Amino acid sequence: MATSQAAYGVEKVIGHDDSSITKQDITSYGGEAGKEETMKALCWMGKNNVQVRDVPRPKIIEPNDVILKVTGSTVCGSDLHLYHGTVIQLNKGDILGHEFCGIVDEVGSAVKKVKKGKRYVASFQIACGDCFFCKQKLSSQCEKTNANTTQHAMYGGQTAGMFGYSHFTGGFAGGQAEYVRVPLGDVNLLEIPDGVPDEKALYLSDVLATSYNAVHDTAVYPGDQVAIFGAGPIGQMAGTFAVKAGASKIIFVDTEPRLTFIKNHWPADHADKLELVDYKKLSFGMTNKPTVVSKLKELCGGRGPDAAIECAAGEYPKGWMHWLEMTLGAETDTSEIVNEMIEGVRSFGRCGITGVYVGYTNHFNIGSLMERGIRLIGNGQAPVHKYWEELLKMIQSGELDPLQMVSHRVRVEDLDKVYVKFDKREDSMQKVFVETKFSLPACEGSPKLTRY
Repeated sequence: MATSQAAYGVEKVIGHDDSSITKQDITSYGGEAGKEETMKALCWMGKNNVQVRDVPRPKIIEPNDVILKVTGSTVCGSDLHLYHGTVIQLNKGDILGHEFCGIVDEVGSAVKKVKKGKRYVASFQIACGDCFFCKQKLSSQCEKTNANTTQHAMYGGQTAGMFGYSHFTGGFAGGQAEYVRVPLGDVNLLEIPDGVPDEKALYLSDVLATSYNAVHDTAVYPGDQVAIFGAGPIGQMAGTFAVKAGASKIIFVDTEPRLTFIKNHWPADHADKLELVDYKKLSFGMTNKPTVVSKLKELCGGRGPDAAIECAAGEYPKGWMHWLEMTLGAETDTSEIVNEMIEGVRSFGRCGITGVYVGYTNHFNIGSLMERGIRLIGNGQAPVHKYWEELLKMIQSGELDPLQMVSHRVRVEDLDKVYVKFDKREDSMQKVFVETKFSLPACEGSPKLTRY
């Protein structure tokens, strides 16, 4: 907790640059940003400590703002990086959550398209709609919504602002709450058509666009054999989209209970394409024992898969060396999974990174990358605006059913307990739908409500 808050303290001393057109560092709604009326919200209170609290509800503070009554949100694997304190510049009381949908409660004076009383889903990124990247629908790299100078120094540039994801990404309160303020609402809200329930539209905010981007940015071609590292919701849906792209084999690398969840929810008509690899039953590093790398070679004709996609993250070390270096601050992320991908794919194969990596890593196998002609692709934070209309059409036509990954329906009042269970992978929790007092009746196919 001290490190994360200290990093935010340094940013405040240095000061933001002048690139943002929307107000920064409103990660909760006290003072001028809030009303006397309160709401339930999930707040970060320190490392491995989140609490559902009664906090001021948001109000309009800029003319382009929209206030949503949240009817659905969820917990993402990347929220766990905040929970663990891996992502810097969190502050006590910050409201989390970057995936949400809801009903418009208020609109600012400059809002033209968004209408009060209608249902909308928000993109996890906050885009201006008018800069170099936004004009290309590359909304996650908007140049005008994140003025954080630390991120610019670390990355050589800034991502867009993001909901509920620390001051490092602009400092915007998230949607794991009963109300949320959406800056630049005309740009960052997509209307949900009649006939599409919240339980399906919600996931346009992140997971569907992110997994779709992972497959298409890495490039999966008909006949490809694809290894997916991480069998959480992003990995699961990446597997689904890889099959749609024509992949002949999908190899999930993870452990229980996620591998069993994938097996039980995998489309029956593509059962012959599925392979499961439990990394905990294999060795790692330089060894003569079977490893993930040797298993991938074995499953793919001795050469390895054509492509690999990282849907896990860099904060989970396998060996003691990376654990020690991360503990001491000598690196922020382990290179172990990235190395397994590079070494595992065939020569001239492709490796895409979609899981969150924060900063720097050691012991990276640049030799294999160069000598064998491996393409390493940072898939980036997914540009939701590029894909969400296309994905919505897939949902409307029945081609895509997001409920295949949804294992639980929970209440916003129980989110602190849900974080603990999700972190420990208890109850085979894959993806949740979080309801509030404003939620509509559950749609057909939604899991029954679980109370904690």
